[in-house]
Amino acid sequence: MSGYRPSIGLEVHAELQTQSKMFCACPVVDSTSAPPNTAVCEVCTGMPGTLPVVNQRAIEFALRVALALDCTPLPVSLFARKNYFYPDLPKGYQISQYEFPLAVDGRLVIPLAEGQKTVRIRRVHLEEDTGKLLHVDGATLIDYNRSGVPLLEVVTEPDLESLEEVRAYSIALRRLLRYLDVNSGDMEKGVIRFEANVSVRPSEDAPLGKRTEVKNLNSFRSMLRAVAFEIDRQSALLASGQPVLQETLGWDDRHGVTLPQRGKEEAHDYRYFPEPDLPPLVLDGAWVDQVRRTLPELPTARFERFQQAYGLSPAQSRLLTDEPATAAYFEAACAAAPGLSPAELAHWITGELFALLNERGIPIEACPLPPPTLAALLGLHQAGRINLPTAKHLLADLFDHGGDPIQLVEQRGLVQLSDPEAIDRLVIEVEQAHPAQVSQYLAGKTGIEQWLLGQVMRAASGKADPQLVRQRLRARLAELEKNRPPL
Repeated sequence: MSGYRPSIGLEVHAELQTQSKMFCACPVVDSTSAPPNTAVCEVCTGMPGTLPVVNQRAIEFALRVALALDCTPLPVSLFARKNYFYPDLPKGYQISQYEFPLAVDGRLVIPLAEGQKTVRIRRVHLEEDTGKLLHVDGATLIDYNRSGVPLLEVVTEPDLESLEEVRAYSIALRRLLRYLDVNSGDMEKGVIRFEANVSVRPSEDAPLGKRTEVKNLNSFRSMLRAVAFEIDRQSALLASGQPVLQETLGWDDRHGVTLPQRGKEEAHDYRYFPEPDLPPLVLDGAWVDQVRRTLPELPTARFERFQQAYGLSPAQSRLLTDEPATAAYFEAACAAAPGLSPAELAHWITGELFALLNERGIPIEACPLPPPTLAALLGLHQAGRINLPTAKHLLADLFDHGGDPIQLVEQRGLVQLSDPEAIDRLVIEVEQAHPAQVSQYLAGKTGIEQWLLGQVMRAASGKADPQLVRQRLRARLAELEKNRPPL
């Protein structure tokens, strides 16, 4: 509702794609396809007498994210027990970080229609994931395969003020996690989950209002719908003189409403205390510097470089750098044929190639068309050896069956017909075969020119240069009109 300004903070939980779990040697498996309870042991199911051991690779992955977000790593961080009882939490507590997290005070710059905005990152910390509840035929089953998987939590300040900003931040963070190769970004499998803290206030100068937390939002669509609903709900309450209660809410995606789950907990409700079985986590400064040096080129830097180095538009650069595999494909194709226009190559990748990938349901990582093959095909088109329709037809053929575009063009006789005299002969053949249509054109029905052009292209078996055909056809029609006897 108008008159109230939203303030939104996001807590993003991302599973780290390590080989083993956070505190034990159990493998990390796909919780959507692996047989239930097959990747479990005494440690991740909380059996008495077991001791957790920290996964160094998980610490490294989390540190990569923290550094990429320009956070300050704390020299010493602590794991703590977060006590609450739920069926998917076998120990009755979760090992997490609270008072001394891994890193603090970061930022993420997000693109918006009107420019850019910096979103402050309050903290980045590590914890273990919970199990998974399955509701089947009135019964609730528990799969502990996911229990103990390393879980990274990135918490923002309440800096987001619109649905556009919420969406832009979420997409930017997901892209960053994929660039760092610490998370697949596959939201359908629940490897990224959102929690939104939402409040509204009457003006920018007013203090922040009471916030509600909407839990476990597993898609951008659900998150945006839930945040929009909560903004409207809270605004309506305040407009009618009713208070907003600080509480934890669930999102009913079917009915499009938030539902109360429990009063919003404070830290003391979880009875945090240091995990007695784990010593403080001390980060060696030299190791932190080493991890920093291994960071890849980040999405924003690559987006800006593609515009400067290749002369691409912001829209092309955004499409090509959205996924690291797409950016790598583009640069491999550029390297294979330095003489090609980068803008033309970008146009083909984001147009024709993307269409084929979508039709076949293939991700760019598994693209069967190698970048040098695409570059060779476009080189033939740029050199005028094949026309545009032939290039598009060959692209699909090479995508599905492979091969060498140069050899295919020679073997199938697909070299473009660019001889003006030969095209003039084809134009005259069409003129003589379709006198009625030519007469209609000369009588003023100029739209029939496109049909006549198609007939010439058909007579050339689709191999003629379309621009040259149009030029010679128009010249012949102009000649006929000039020599037409007066009425």
